[in-house]
Amino acid sequence: MTQPETRERTFTWADPMITAQAAAELPGLEAIRKIAAGELPPPPIASLLDFEIALVEPGRVIFAVEPAEWMYNPIGSVHGGVAATLLDSALGCAIHTVLEAGQRYTTTDLHVRYVRAMTVQTGRVLADAKVVHAGRKLATAEGRLYAEADPERLFAHATTSCLIL
Repeated sequence: MTQPETRERTFTWADPMITAQAAAELPGLEAIRKIAAGELPPPPIASLLDFEIALVEPGRVIFAVEPAEWMYNPIGSVHGGVAATLLDSALGCAIHTVLEAGQRYTTTDLHVRYVRAMTVQTGRVLADAKVVHAGRKLATAEGRLYAEADPERLFAHATTSCLIL
């Protein structure tokens, strides 16, 4: 058996504490808007997976990513963990937009329901997340992952709960 052609991917990232420290002093909406505008560096996970923030509103965030071959699992489609990470990130950031300066959060649960597989032919996908409830100690959000070119083409949907710290 001959060796298959190999591919290589590299990425760079900024010190994550720059954003964490700045975000701790800003209202959540402003912090996420600054990341989206490039005024604060994105977290390393966003650099690793090539996520970008496409929309920021109070209680709503849309993340975008272009599925790529390097995201594939052994069965020839994008690994479900990419969809889960994209949804988790968008859901958490949607909740972040409703927090006051100095408030933090942590995910207590994430429930992802996969509907269909993504491939490189899928094109850019959007994770559209909206806050459902934001209380003093707990916030919940729901999101949908769909094709940008066809919003009715759903790949996954998810819900989360976050503990407000």
